[in-house]
Amino acid sequence: MRVRTGLESLLDPASGASGLSRGARLGVVAHPASIDAGGRHLVDRLVRDGRFRVVRLFAPEHGVRGEAQDMEAVAEPSDRTTGLPVVSLYGSDEASLRPPARHLEGLDAIVYDLQDVGTRYYTFVTTLSYVMEAAHEAGLPVVVLDRPNPIGGRGVEGPILQPGFASFVGRFPIPVRHGLTTGELANMFRDAFGIRCDLRVVPMAGWRRDAHFEDTGLPWVLPSPNMPTPDTARVYPGGCLVEGTNLSEGRGTTRPFELVGAPWIEPAALSEALAQAGDAEGLDGVIFRGAWMRPGFQKHAGKSCGGVQVHLVDRERARPFATYLVLLREARKLAPEMFDWRRETYEFVSDRLAIDLLFGRGDLRGMVEAGASLAEMESAWSAELAAFAALRERFLLYPD
Repeated sequence: MRVRTGLESLLDPASGASGLSRGARLGVVAHPASIDAGGRHLVDRLVRDGRFRVVRLFAPEHGVRGEAQDMEAVAEPSDRTTGLPVVSLYGSDEASLRPPARHLEGLDAIVYDLQDVGTRYYTFVTTLSYVMEAAHEAGLPVVVLDRPNPIGGRGVEGPILQPGFASFVGRFPIPVRHGLTTGELANMFRDAFGIRCDLRVVPMAGWRRDAHFEDTGLPWVLPSPNMPTPDTARVYPGGCLVEGTNLSEGRGTTRPFELVGAPWIEPAALSEALAQAGDAEGLDGVIFRGAWMRPGFQKHAGKSCGGVQVHLVDRERARPFATYLVLLREARKLAPEMFDWRRETYEFVSDRLAIDLLFGRGDLRGMVEAGASLAEMESAWSAELAAFAALRERFLLYPD
């Protein structure tokens, strides 16, 4: 399989999918993974191509070239490679997340090309929604260059975001794992969630919903500093939940989100508890290996932490959100006096716990604390998930 991304279609002289006129003045939302099959960056290609005029770049979380860590304000006044001015879409306050009207002046369109990882928490699709709104107010079209969902386009999993829990890690009523591409989500934002926008999705060619990223023929580039491999993306629908606790999610190691631990955890005890729970509650396609780690930065930096490495050994059967939900429950059971939820401000929100923002609802934390079974927890959102699965059928652009 060789997938042709929306980027390659945009730059094909024979393609008119974007509707952009020659000489159009563009604002470009890009990051390190905005590349073609040869590893060449979108911005570099646009500048060299010469058919369009790139006026300025917009930097999402982590920046155009991907240097900033999570929740670190992006402040790059100009692009080191091209010298183009850069507008940060991730600064020191919530207002910084939206493109300022003054920076949309003099543009004919905004081109958006960010590699998503198929999970509601990943902030790039929320950035897309803000870009769409700002572009509508400025009378500009938004051209979305579609890319593969690296964890596949079939699986949906996890709770639907509830009213009152919207934030930068989830804005609309979609599940944690949505099974959509960025282009499909953009159409959903417009047609189901009311973001008025002159939206032009440039689709891929050759992608199928059952494809793993390794099947696409495209190089993997870290879309964010702690997303080093497609394996990381596959565990991320569950692994990101650990951010909402005082456990390390493996940042500062070479296997973030796969490694989970803390100084007070005994690896054998946690791995055995998880193996038993997995057998009893039907967690197929996953094994839990007791492990030690010493994070180089962030939580428990420089300290030896016991825990587990989560291995998804069967990509089709594994359920990452369910897996890590059980992991949090069992880690808390083993050391309830040490385990805690993250209390600090999280993605500019201080009146909600981070874990509630990630869950997208307020009742699930209490169910974890009460030791509820996985079946009991999943039943709380099963009807809503079925309704979303029906809704998403309207927006599917690619075959199975």
